[in-house]
Amino acid sequence: MDEINSKRSYKNSILIKLTASAVCIALGYVLPFLTGGIPQVGNMLCPMHIPVILCGFICGGPWGAVVGFIVPLLRSLTLSAPPLYPTAVGMMFELAAYGFLSGLLYKLFPKKLPYIYLSLILAMIGGRAVLGAANVILYSFGETAYSWALFMSGAFINAIPGIILQIVIIPPAVFALKRSRILKD
Repeated sequence: MDEINSKRSYKNSILIKLTASAVCIALGYVLPFLTGGIPQVGNMLCPMHIPVILCGFICGGPWGAVVGFIVPLLRSLTLSAPPLYPTAVGMMFELAAYGFLSGLLYKLFPKKLPYIYLSLILAMIGGRAVLGAANVILYSFGETAYSWALFMSGAFINAIPGIILQIVIIPPAVFALKRSRILKD
């Protein structure tokens, strides 16, 4: 009987993670429509990042990585925004890193609010490092050189509103899900 309950629990867990991941993909697809209408900061809010990072926290690193890889590719192939090469391809690796690292670090660290912030900040740094590495490779095939100034501008300076938004929204959301027992330790 315990084996049957264990199998049922595992299947329910997979179904919950699959459903949450699908919701995060949908949010990653739709949120840029909502922020795109905000003059001067719409794209700077990094709207695809939030559901991907949340997916990592909620479902775990592997699920977050898959969602992060899918969202920019899906938007690029269906809407041509972001442009597929090199922007969406670089973002696929960046967002996959965000999703994976947020889930992995959340699993490794204690489930207290300061460590949720630490997990988020480390995932954000790691994702941006992956973006930089991916862009060095991707831009080497084109006419435009990828420079340190271009990396700093795209990954940090222009992303300041998005970075602030993520720090303000994600840890309290994760902590609230944890306290409500929707998110298990």
